[in-house]
Amino acid sequence: MEVIRMPAGIYAANCYIVYDENAKEGIVVDPGGDVDDIINRIEKLGLTIKYIVLTHGHGDHIAGVKGLKNHTGAKVAIHKDDAYMVRDGRKNLSSMMAMGTVEFEPDILLDENDVIEFGNIKCKVIHTPGHTPGGITLRIGDSLFTGDTLFAGSIGRTDFEGGSFDTIINSIKTKLMVFPDDTKVYPGHGPSTTIKMEKRYNPFIR
Repeated sequence: MEVIRMPAGIYAANCYIVYDENAKEGIVVDPGGDVDDIINRIEKLGLTIKYIVLTHGHGDHIAGVKGLKNHTGAKVAIHKDDAYMVRDGRKNLSSMMAMGTVEFEPDILLDENDVIEFGNIKCKVIHTPGHTPGGITLRIGDSLFTGDTLFAGSIGRTDFEGGSFDTIINSIKTKLMVFPDDTKVYPGHGPSTTIKMEKRYNPFIR
């Protein structure tokens, strides 16, 4: 498995291209903007993108979805509890953001333990609500793509509509901290980390 991180859009949300280097098949996680740059990287790698997977429905993580889907034909997947957000620019906050209103209909509604396959890689959906009702973490091998649930040294905001501090802490402690210490964490903003580092240094979960 290969992982490329591309901070995208005016809010620099982490967009990830994750792919099977042998099959040349992959997914794009959270394309928050800069679609031309994402497409250029995909084309240079010669990849077929099967899915655009959204860790949650906020505007800074979804602004590039329509452009990327139009180019790749990939299906857009989001947890069923956040589907309402991507349909409504007010709910996903894009109508108040600099990129302008973003609205679309998802192709696939995900749920806990669903598996997304591309090439010879299997990606498991872990429902980690708290930042949003339908926030998810993607487990691929020994890596977790945590969206805005868990950051290096911090956690996602819970003051938006649908957010809950108690819920996000429960998600992190019961669904993420149970993984081995050497598990890699690729968050929705900022640098990557590991479960060990977060257990040791994250003030919200120590």
